Amino acid sequence: MSVLSGKNIVLGITGGIAAYKTATLVRKFIKAGAHVQVIMTPAALDFVTPITLGTLSKRPVYTQFFNKSNSEGVWNNHVDMALWADIMLIAPATADTLSKMVAGACDNLLMATYLSAKCPVYFAPAMDLDMYVHPSTVNNFKALESYGNIMIPAESGELASGLSGQGRMAEPENIIDFLENDIVKNSPLSGKKLLITAGPTYEPIDPVRFIGNHSSGKMGYDIADAAANLGAEVILISGPSHLSPKNSNVKLHRVFSAQEMYNLCHDYFSKVDTMVAAAAVADYRPKVVATQKIKKSDADFTIELEKNPDILASLGKIKKHQFLIGFALETENEIEHAKAKIQKKNLDLIVLNSLNDEGAGFGKPTNKVTFIDRDFNIFPQELKSKEKVAIDIVSKIVQHYEE
Repeated sequence: MSVLSGKNIVLGITGGIAAYKTATLVRKFIKAGAHVQVIMTPAALDFVTPITLGTLSKRPVYTQFFNKSNSEGVWNNHVDMALWADIMLIAPATADTLSKMVAGACDNLLMATYLSAKCPVYFAPAMDLDMYVHPSTVNNFKALESYGNIMIPAESGELASGLSGQGRMAEPENIIDFLENDIVKNSPLSGKKLLITAGPTYEPIDPVRFIGNHSSGKMGYDIADAAANLGAEVILISGPSHLSPKNSNVKLHRVFSAQEMYNLCHDYFSKVDTMVAAAAVADYRPKVVATQKIKKSDADFTIELEKNPDILASLGKIKKHQFLIGFALETENEIEHAKAKIQKKNLDLIVLNSLNDEGAGFGKPTNKVTFIDRDFNIFPQELKSKEKVAIDIVSKIVQHYEE
């Protein structure tokens, strides 16, 4: 999943030949999971059509304050669009538009939206090489950046004039990379490394049978994606699961048994800032694993079990600076058992699940949790999607580092 996923992006398109690239840009934004509202200047209509961009963005494209065909007096509210935006990008940003942005000239819908924007504003210049290096243009770049706007530098190459040099609008894929990198760099978990476990563990009985549980791993995968979306470097150790991380910045290790998960967790733990143990690790494993498939013979069959190593408790014993988060799935005396686990395993926060709660538990898209910190402060939560619960958990991590 891209960090652009779920973001509301206002894309302002101005009247330059590079406007032809915006169809690809819109498509890439949509593919990244963003919501895109296109606003065009009247001059941009000479280079690309609203129907193309509207089809790709799945939203109407706005070019004027009022729709001429609308006799009901409804106007295109630039303030609402500006407040809706998480990001505003003006691409291409022509020399004319740049000068209007600097001066505050407000003669079209795009400029009115720009002047109303409270979100980060990026601009991608596009013009001929002599215009790009002209002192007035350079001064405009500096002025816009002094206002807090962020410039996506033009690239070098063949220009519409036939000359070759700097002035080409950055290619759509490079604009996407620039935005993603800038968002991550300024994200609250940038520079933090997280270790997350997810899914069940399977403990082999013989080459074809195992002891396991019903965990899908979804909770852990959602936490990994949510943390990566806020700039964290994420290591995800997952037991058997059909899921895959949506964010490409999550480094996934797949394991089978509790011992394999234990070994990898200990390999990484000293290198991370936070550990979230969301895996449903099997408590026991067969003492002896048959090398061949066990044949069905006797009416009764007994398997001798031994305890698996307690991953979370072992990490709690050796933790130094790490913020350690565990999960507890209980069916009775939930709060008391969760508090005991905090002390026994030296946790900083526990996420309590109760199988008595409607909509919570394995294999469901929702979860109802209670947060309990190491001081036994209790924070009950409402029933939410697992994606939203993951965001709440990651918000607790952010809060820890902001204190």
